[in-house]
Amino acid sequence: MTQWRVYRSQLRFCIRVTVAAIAALLIAQFFALPLHGLWVVLTATVVTQLSVGGSVRAGMEYVVGTLGGAVYAGLIGLLIPHDTVPAQAAVLAITIAPLAFAAAINPNFRVAPFSAVLVLLIAGQIGEGPIESALTRLLEVTLGGLIAVVVSLLVIPVRADHLTREAAARVLDDMAEELPKILANFFRTADQTAVRNRQDRIGRSVAALQDVVEEIASERPVTFTSAPDPGPLSRTLLRLRHDFVMMGRASAEPLPADLAEQLRPTLDRVGAAVSKHFRACALALTSGHKPPPLAPLQAELDTCASQLTALRQHELTQLSASQLERLFALGFAFEQLQQNILDLERCVREWAASPRRLADKPAKSR
Repeated sequence: MTQWRVYRSQLRFCIRVTVAAIAALLIAQFFALPLHGLWVVLTATVVTQLSVGGSVRAGMEYVVGTLGGAVYAGLIGLLIPHDTVPAQAAVLAITIAPLAFAAAINPNFRVAPFSAVLVLLIAGQIGEGPIESALTRLLEVTLGGLIAVVVSLLVIPVRADHLTREAAARVLDDMAEELPKILANFFRTADQTAVRNRQDRIGRSVAALQDVVEEIASERPVTFTSAPDPGPLSRTLLRLRHDFVMMGRASAEPLPADLAEQLRPTLDRVGAAVSKHFRACALALTSGHKPPPLAPLQAELDTCASQLTALRQHELTQLSASQLERLFALGFAFEQLQQNILDLERCVREWAASPRRLADKPAKSR
């Protein structure tokens, strides 16, 4: 049961892709489509994504790309005879080059070159003309995309807003785990490879969240979701990621022993308090619980800021330029962290108050 909860979204995705492929095959066989409905099944399989919004967006991109590629290839194939291999190569070059350029500019046309190749090279093999082949490919892709979206909506659906909650919670959990390690580097010689790996892991988590956020806009017209605007949450977590980068750079070398002795208790308390707060925010996002109170954390951050200011003034003539620079960077990072935590609290409160579908709610422990 625990494994099911951990991989719930992935298992649902497996089931939906399987159902979409089987449904596409049966429908294609019913209509006796060419090549046993190969293109319908392929489209339904490729377009089905983790969330409803992802399937809608992928379906639109696939249809637009196929429309552009198939229609353009059909016209070129009709206007330019290509019965010989050199002629086919020339027509293929004339067709693929502009479509590849369009795909490089607009991701909606990523499948356009692929669709053009099918229209030009397969049409003659199954007795179709270029225009007929183009229309057939367009109809097959549209049918496959429609099947994928319907299956995503009806078969144990996963909404993009649910995936957004989970992705944001993973970012906060990663940050909660890494902050004490980053602050500990002010008092010891850090393994820079390990530091970069930890920073990269947080960066990948933030990037994954931003990918999911884009799917909510595609999902709204078909699911009428009432989820909050994910933009502020995504931007806040990105700014927090920048705060972690600043702290990581400032901790490239340990502080002098006497300064470290004064700062260590404060940084240890702040690291533990921020980590606890981030984990509580992650739980609020996924469970709908109220976000944690902010006052205790703000008190710790205020104390830390005051101590950093006092140390900068007292040790101004005792520290080297690089040490002072890192101390100022740490203080600035904590100032930004404090402001961004205020924004995080507002975002988490808005998402925790937003109604969630029953399928998205975790089972209550008995």
